[in-house]
Parts: sequence; structure tokens; C-alpha cells
Amino acid sequence: MLFLVLGLVKFFGNLAILDSPQQICERYPAFLQKVLHMAEGHETTMVGVGVDTLGVLGSNIEGKQVLQKTGSRFHNVLQRLGEHARSAPTDLRVRCLDAMASIMFLPPDQHTDDLLAMAESWFRSLCSRPLEMLRSIASQPFPELHCAALKVFTAIANQPWAQRMMVDSPGFVEYIVDRSVDPDKDSKDAKFELVKALINAKSTAQVFGNQHYLSLRAYHREGPYYVRAVSTVAVEGAE
Repeated sequence: MLFLVLGLVKFFGNLAILDSPQQICERYPAFLQKVLHMAEGHETTMVGVGVDTLGVLGSNIEGKQVLQKTGSRFHNVLQRLGEHARSAPTDLRVRCLDAMASIMFLPPDQHTDDLLAMAESWFRSLCSRPLEMLRSIASQPFPELHCAALKVFTAIANQPWAQRMMVDSPGFVEYIVDRSVDPDKDSKDAKFELVKALINAKSTAQVFGNQHYLSLRAYHREGPYYVRAVSTVAVEGAE
């Protein structure tokens, strides 16, 4: 029975993207309620499929608006998503972070006041200090978690409210341009995507200020794998 339910949820989730999230959820209201219930739960397999499906639904504007119509229910689900991201098994934590990135992203041509306010309210629903939570996850010695957390930062990087949050968080901008915290290729690539998203956003120069913006530009110009040369001084008489 469990596998039948999971299969049906995956089927309707894929159908919603191929067809129309709004039409599918209006035609089959039990589907969306089941997805929300699964994501709020405790059974890892069910939670994983629920979270994945939310990520699929929230990957386009119509799907985001469907989720927004559930009101406080979805904010409760997002809070649970934040809890899973902090304390669930690693695989589920990564899936939660991937879903967050999908749900929170807004293309530049969709930066209306209403959608930006919606994305900010969703982000703040994750926990009391979501930016710090994600930075903590990114600092843990698990490359897959590190990269997944960076993807969430990248998803919100072009939104002015998120940029202001980054600037207001002590040490965060310095963290973005600190190459020493990204030890492997995947991490370096993920960090570079974050920097690129910031560079390409229209509001970055104004929000970040000239000094920070120039640091981002320098990082971007140097590329993802830049290693600063360390000068050595020859000592007379040394072997």
C-alpha cells in the first residue's frame, strides 16, 4: 500500500508539471493535501517523496501560487522542512535543501512585489534565523550538504530582500568570497554559481556597496579554481 501511495504521488507530481499545477491540484485536491501531509511527517521515505514533490510543484510560478493558496498550512510545512534540513539523515537533508532552492527561486522577470514578498515570507518560515541555519549546514564536513546549502543561497541571490539579509549577517559577505571554505571541485563550482548569481543581479551593487561588490567581481573574474600565489623569500645561507 505504501508503494502504491508513493507511486501515485510521484505520478501526479510529474503530471502537474507536464500539464498545469493549478489544474491538477484543483481537479485532485486530495493530491496536494497528501503531499503536504507527507512532507510534515516523520517516516523518512514518505517525507522524502513529499519533499521532492513540493520541489517539483514549486519549480514554476504557477506551482508556487498553488502552494501560496494553502496559506498558513504551507508555512507550517516550510518550518518542518527547516527541521528536516537540520536534523534528518543526510540524504533527506540534501533533498530538503534541493526543494528549498526550487521553491525559493524567482526568475528576474518575475520579481513583482507580491512574489518577492511571498518568497521572503517562505524563507523566514524555515526557522528563526534561516540564513545562519543554512550557513551552519554549509560549514559541516559533508560536501553534499555544503553544496546543497550553497544552492539555496544561489536560488535567492538575485532577490533584493535576500541580498539585504546577506549584508546584515555578520561575516556572510566575507564567507562568500572566502575560497578556503570550499575544499573540493563541486564546492568550488557551487560557490562560483552563487557569486555569478549575485554579479548578474541588478540590485547587487546598490545593496552590497562598492567594496563588497568589487570583491565579488574580483572573485568572478578569477574563476572558481583560482589559487593565490604565495611568495617565498630566499634566506641567505639556507640549504
